[in-house]
Amino acid sequence: MKRSAMDRIIDTIEAIAAVFVGLVAADIFISVMLRRFFSTQIPDSYDFGRMLLGILIFWGIAATSYRGTHITVDLVWAQANRRWKRVIDVFATLVLLFVVTVQTYTLFDKVRATYADHVLTFDLRLPTWPFFAIAWIGDISAVVLIAIRTFRLVFHPEAIHDVRSAVE
Repeated sequence: MKRSAMDRIIDTIEAIAAVFVGLVAADIFISVMLRRFFSTQIPDSYDFGRMLLGILIFWGIAATSYRGTHITVDLVWAQANRRWKRVIDVFATLVLLFVVTVQTYTLFDKVRATYADHVLTFDLRLPTWPFFAIAWIGDISAVVLIAIRTFRLVFHPEAIHDVRSAVE
């Protein structure tokens, strides 16, 4: 079965999010092992861990926003008929799109500020703005995926495969 360009974009964003999960886990594991068995640490381990976790959060938002696998409260949705469920889904996705778009705008301001202020890590004196930029790209990816989800909810609802649809 040939996958559409949208599906390839979704898969790529989800794969990038998975890579960051692995990087955060590796950073934590290696840091703990070095401290426990060798009484040493990776320079800037704390800064790297904190920034990688931030990156992971924004890429995770991207990955969960399209699939509809994030935590939801569906008391009204569960009682609605098929037509109203779709209306609720479209409305909720549009609200999410607005909120994440505003978040993306404000995160860009953080990237710009860390670049302009020459914020550096403590030990190695590396610039922090590239980490913020990667997180910002994850946020842009979330906007793209939410826009794709909105488009599909409106024009191709059969293309949405989320947990709630599978239960119906």
